[in-house]
Amino acid sequence: MPTPMETLAVIDFETTGMSPAQGARATEIAAVLVQGGQVAGRFQSLMKTGAWVPPFIEQLTGISNAMLAGAPPARAVMHELMRFTRGCPLVAHNAAFDRGFWLAEAAQAGCAPDEAHRFACTLLLSRRLYPQAANHRLGTLAALHRLPDHGRAHRALADALTTAHLLLRMQQDLGERFATALAGRLVSHALLCELQRAPRMQLARCVAATSAGG
Repeated sequence: MPTPMETLAVIDFETTGMSPAQGARATEIAAVLVQGGQVAGRFQSLMKTGAWVPPFIEQLTGISNAMLAGAPPARAVMHELMRFTRGCPLVAHNAAFDRGFWLAEAAQAGCAPDEAHRFACTLLLSRRLYPQAANHRLGTLAALHRLPDHGRAHRALADALTTAHLLLRMQQDLGERFATALAGRLVSHALLCELQRAPRMQLARCVAATSAGG
């Protein structure tokens, strides 16, 4: 199991569309470091790629083409982001979306891969941990758990901070629910990655197997 000082980086992208495969690019990135049960650092930047922001995306996010005209180049932002998150496992809500843009923008910027940058997904975890939720959107889960309000949704830092607090709530709930199996050990990123793939009725078995292996 990891040491108590494991640091996770919770990330969130705002983008011009749904997928890099369809030509979409990132417009904003935020990363929030979580360590020792609290937020320990944050990074946020708009990023200029030259891509056009459609009107409906501008309305959703509040990020306009005019704002991006004066933003730092995406290449520089991605290199700074890689330095900020170096050695940290990653977490995102609907991680498949953010992972796609993470890989695409890192490749565009010529960033070297970091083996630690494996994603855990709070959306997948929430489906297993909170089946009572009306849905598993970030805003719904924030309301369900009365998480702190970090401002406008669909801005990268606000969503990353909300996801970070959701992650902390999940770690707390898992620690309490499986206290015997964990025997005081942390709910690690490695365990989260195992749980997000486990059937909901087999979470206890997954925790026990992971704890035995650690």
